[in-house]
Amino acid sequence: MSGVTRKIALGACLTALALALSWAESLIPLTLFIPIPGFRLGLANIVTLFALYFLGRRSAWSVLTARCLLGALLAGNLTALIFSFSGGAVAMAVMTLLYRNRRLSVYGVSIAGAAGHNVGQIAAALLVLGGWAPLAYLPPLLALSVLTGALTGSVSAALFRFAPAERLFSPV
Repeated sequence: MSGVTRKIALGACLTALALALSWAESLIPLTLFIPIPGFRLGLANIVTLFALYFLGRRSAWSVLTARCLLGALLAGNLTALIFSFSGGAVAMAVMTLLYRNRRLSVYGVSIAGAAGHNVGQIAAALLVLGGWAPLAYLPPLLALSVLTGALTGSVSAALFRFAPAERLFSPV
């Protein structure tokens, strides 16, 4: 299998994994513990970080876009697409700018991405709902993004140790 074909196949597998994690996460009733509408752990971001570090920006954007589109299609919810993609796009933009910075580890990139995701979703809420009320959610969401970003960053760091690039892209 050629390198390009392997990269496309890995991107498709990562998209499926991100979609599955996103769906599984929707089954966790987090609002019972943290009563903020729409709050999630961001487990699909583990896959996005992996794609960014191992496949590059273009492939990571493709995985993110496909996950958001397929997730909205399967859920039958255009509003979900607006919120998911706006948060994901801001997160990806932030992570893309930071991931090559040698002073930041995957933890810092993940935390910044989680914060960016929350900013993107609040921006979408401002547009969709109108008014300034959604801004009240931003401070607690940004505080929680430190925890969720650290969680996804630590899982990503562990994954990076156990899935070295030379094993992913070497000939079979």
